[in-house]
Amino acid sequence: MSSQSSTRYLPIAKMDNPALSGSSGDVEADCNTVEASLPATCSSQQLMPPSSDTDSVGVQRPATGITRTQWFTVVVLCFVNLINYMDRFTIAGVLTDIQDDFKIGDDDGGLLQTAFVLSYMICAPLFGYLGDRYSRRWIMAIGVLLWSTTTLLGSFMGSYGGFITFRALVGIGEASYSTIAPTIISDLFVHDLRSKMLALFYFAIPVGSGFGYIVGSETARLANDWRWALRVTPILGIFAVVLILLTKEPVRGESEGSQNLEPTSYTEDIKDLVKNHSFMLSTAGFTCVAFVTGALAWWGPKFIYLGVKMQPGNEQLTLNDVSLRFGIITMVAGLIGVPLGPIVSRAVASYKNNADPLVCAYGLFFSSFFLAAAMMFVTKYVVASYILMFIGQLCLNLNWALVADILLYVVVPTRRSTAEAFQILLSHALGDAGSPYFVGLLSEGIKRHLRTTTTQTSEFSLPIPSMSLTLEDSSNATATDLLTKAANLISDNAQALVSNASSLLQQNATDLLQTDRILDFNVEDSDSNNFRALQYSLFSTSFVEVLGAVFFFLTAIYIIKDKRRAMRATFGEPPSPAEE
Repeated sequence: MSSQSSTRYLPIAKMDNPALSGSSGDVEADCNTVEASLPATCSSQQLMPPSSDTDSVGVQRPATGITRTQWFTVVVLCFVNLINYMDRFTIAGVLTDIQDDFKIGDDDGGLLQTAFVLSYMICAPLFGYLGDRYSRRWIMAIGVLLWSTTTLLGSFMGSYGGFITFRALVGIGEASYSTIAPTIISDLFVHDLRSKMLALFYFAIPVGSGFGYIVGSETARLANDWRWALRVTPILGIFAVVLILLTKEPVRGESEGSQNLEPTSYTEDIKDLVKNHSFMLSTAGFTCVAFVTGALAWWGPKFIYLGVKMQPGNEQLTLNDVSLRFGIITMVAGLIGVPLGPIVSRAVASYKNNADPLVCAYGLFFSSFFLAAAMMFVTKYVVASYILMFIGQLCLNLNWALVADILLYVVVPTRRSTAEAFQILLSHALGDAGSPYFVGLLSEGIKRHLRTTTTQTSEFSLPIPSMSLTLEDSSNATATDLLTKAANLISDNAQALVSNASSLLQQNATDLLQTDRILDFNVEDSDSNNFRALQYSLFSTSFVEVLGAVFFFLTAIYIIKDKRRAMRATFGEPPSPAEE
């Protein structure tokens, strides 16, 4: 904070946040009805200016209502976030059609999402830097216009190379919006209201993802062409650009009364974030969430389709049918899970001061078991599998609003866009940037192993004359004749075995040297092999969820200290010895 700041602010002595006060506290009686109708979290904070006496405390009460300007801004941001995730997962709803059109396997199918996320995460730090220093409204408007245009142009590409190039360009545009939007909400609201508005904002993620599956699959079915599925969100995107330009951008730190804060150097920002234990550990946990979400969102519909299709009577099932059901499950799980996270956190806060990371940890831990069970039951118990999938996604969705709030209350206002960008970079680089491709690559490797096993069994089961039967047919021959026949038979069998083994080794060496694509399209995998390969690959997500739970448990150790440290820094106070 600038040393010229004319007003000094201090946190009030009694706070609604248990992480700072030791108790959950009650919501102010004069809070508006909108605030009371939304779930609160334990991560809020109340800020106030001091009186003339620096030892006395004067309370700056929360606003009694949300202005129309604030509501308009929040609604616009939520709408853009909705179509943002619709665009991301529209392709997942028509993935099989895209693979058939471009003649690509699971690995290249997963690479489509990986290319998008790679450009998304690489550009996030740039937009984070710009978002802390320049007009966030114009940056978002230009970014949304860019991804809408590139999505539309990509739908006209006739080759896989051109299509994946435009998918990568889409990531650049989306990075500008996702990095900046949460910081605008943090500058509009404080206290419990910020947490509630963040829950509303991240509410659009699972709902938008579900709409992506539904709109994508249904539009492709109606138009009889998967390309039309990619032409819906660009139209909505142009409308969103106009709405963004009509919003009013708040001053950084406005909601916290710290409007005189000045940005520090980018190097200093990064150093401070790296030293922030709660931020780094929660980012590591969120990386695991991103890994699992990316893999399931991309491969979930196809996996369920392969499993259900193996059951008698489902031979005519289409991927569009499964995408519709999967989309509905994803939407409902998000509608319940995202706001349920703050509600559970508020309940836990009555006896645990570090409720936010604990709820995230247990959510991931239980989600891993439900999702693993859903993957095992899908070939026999479809309804049970869908129910388990729903519960697993619901537990996973508990994280969204809480992780965003953790970032905002452990980082000072002038570093929040940079922190958002840093979190996006790490979580996507090690999370959903590689998880769709990793699962697809692992699936292809398992299928090759299954093919090799089948081929080896086939090669070595070739009919070889039985020596015992040959000798029985020569019971009347002399001993010399028997020895001669036995020698000839052994020689013939040895030559056949050597020939078969040589052919097999040569074929295996050729398969290793040649590209995988030749093998993929010259060999028709059975439905069983396709399903088993994808099932074994997706089991990796359960392990990653448990790892994410460990990171959030570690976050709970540091969260209270780091939150107090961020509040002191916001008002220009040095950290206490315990916070050093």
